[in-house]
Order: sequence, then structure tokens, then C-alpha cells
Amino acid sequence: MARTSGSFSDITGPKIRAAALRLFARHGYAAVSMRQIAGEVGVQAGALYNYIPDKQSLLFDLLKGHMDELLAERADNHLTGSPTTRLEDFTRFHIRFHHMRKDAVFISYMELRNLTEENFALIEALRSRYENDLQTILEAGRASGDFTLSDAKVSARAIIAMLTGVNTWFREDGRLKLAEVEQIYWQMVQNLVASRG
Repeated sequence: MARTSGSFSDITGPKIRAAALRLFARHGYAAVSMRQIAGEVGVQAGALYNYIPDKQSLLFDLLKGHMDELLAERADNHLTGSPTTRLEDFTRFHIRFHHMRKDAVFISYMELRNLTEENFALIEALRSRYENDLQTILEAGRASGDFTLSDAKVSARAIIAMLTGVNTWFREDGRLKLAEVEQIYWQMVQNLVASRG
């Protein structure tokens, strides 16, 4: 009765997630109601519960989906080689991946505070896996003498924060192309780790 005619789970489910992503990124998780999400999708508010248990589950699903996709693509695009080669690969991968997913990146950082303690722990574990990938590269570079840094964990967090920051200012119609931004940020990352490469 609540389901709109022509609504199917493989169509409506993704529409709900896409609408929630847009609305959470634009207005913030706390300010968005299930009724607003339903209105964006074109179903009655009660129909949402045929697809998701509650708003918290929807937020968790969005954040976990983003992290799962990030880790899967990183695994598929993971280069081997010297620490410098691997660090450059990580730098460029991070910028390109996140540039294409601005809303997902925004809520992944800004809405963590709205997760339940259990859901927060699960997302943090996924984030740690990604961070550990970079930390491993930095530790290898320090061991080989390619990098000079005092703390690989802190350096990894600083690099990720710096690279993610591209999303706050870069525009396709701006002065620089994305490839140019990648190159500039790669130079900054090298300076940060005092790369000899």
C-alpha cells in the first residue's frame, strides 16, 4: 500500500541513498527528516521503511558504502615499487577518487559525530585500514632512507587531511586542471616527508 506504483527495490533503494546523500551533504544529517528524503524520491514517508530500518542505518550505509568503495578501488589500483613510487600513487589516487565523490567525502568527515558508538567504531576500523596503507608506505620510506619523518602515523593523517582538502576549493572550471593540482600536491607531499626522490 505504501509503495508507489512502479517502485522496485533495485531502483528505489539506490534512489533513497542518492537522495539522502545529497540532502545530508546540503543540510546536515540532523536537519534532514525521513519525510524530506521520501519527498525527494517521490514515495510516501512510510515507504522508506520498506528499504531501510531508520535514518541512522541510512547514514551508516552511506558511510560504509563510501569506505568499502574506497578500499576496493585502492586494492585494485595499488602499485608496487619504491616507497616514493607508492607514495606518489597514493597521493594521486586519493585526489582523483575523492574529487569524483564530493558529497560522500563531505558527509564521511562531517557526519561521523552522528553515528552511534557501535557504528562509529565500524567506520573508524575501515578508515584505519586506509590510513594504515599510507602509514606502511611512509614507514617503508623511512626505513629505506627515502623519507625523513619523525612519526609515520601523524604524517599519514596530515597527508590524508591535506589531500582531502582539495575538495573544498578545486573546481573543474577553475584556473588549474586536476592533473596540475595532483602534481602540485605531490610536490607538497614530497616536501612534507622530505623525499629525496
